[in-house]
Amino acid sequence: MEKEKLLFYNEYEEFYKMAETSVAFQRFCSDSFGQDFSQDGFSNIEQIDMILPYIPTTEDVHILDVGCGNGKMLGYLQKKTGAFIHGFDYSQKAITYARALFTQNADFNVGIIGEIEYPDNSFDVVISMDTMYFSQDMSAFVGQIKRWLKPDGILFVGYQEGELIPKTIDEYTTELAKALKNNGMSFEVRNITKQTYELLKTKREAAIIHKPEFENEGHMQWFDMLMMQTKWAEGSYQQFEKEMARYIYVAKK
Repeated sequence: MEKEKLLFYNEYEEFYKMAETSVAFQRFCSDSFGQDFSQDGFSNIEQIDMILPYIPTTEDVHILDVGCGNGKMLGYLQKKTGAFIHGFDYSQKAITYARALFTQNADFNVGIIGEIEYPDNSFDVVISMDTMYFSQDMSAFVGQIKRWLKPDGILFVGYQEGELIPKTIDEYTTELAKALKNNGMSFEVRNITKQTYELLKTKREAAIIHKPEFENEGHMQWFDMLMMQTKWAEGSYQQFEKEMARYIYVAKK
């Protein structure tokens, strides 16, 4: 598949170019999420730390991040656990930067969900933070991940509904839940919609604080993007919850 036809491909190429050099954006991420992982979403430090208990403390541990961006989240997990980190992303700019940042016990590749392949039984943990939506066939991709996981492997997913994916009744009726069930994967799920609403408000406040820095850098288009992304923070939680939902899924092979 031509990458230029994929969802937000050109936008993400520009995004990672900006994220590599923009001090304003790095400070915004630190203030919003607790640490700068070049986030374009809702992966704050609390959500990332939720992954840590699922990473084995034994030797020769391998974790894969689906849509890894520039690898900063994986680098954090590696520092905490000593795991060998793997990641793929469709953005060449993101992967080039990841390879420059993390050179030890790390493997980063340019790849497209549904097309890239890894050997069966390769990973102790596979992570997907706001990337499952990019699959053309979610059930087929979950089946692919299941093959990649070791026998006792874990799939950890941050998943949001209401924008790219229509909102369903609850966490057990989402497209991801259906895909997991179709592939015989048991799962636990946590509703973090309230925390996400509060994070939206934090993101909006941080963006406004750093607006002069974005302007001085000539990056006002990214400030405007942050304002658009956090527009729900201007309304009530009840309004947000009616249209949006966010969940953390932990599935077992």
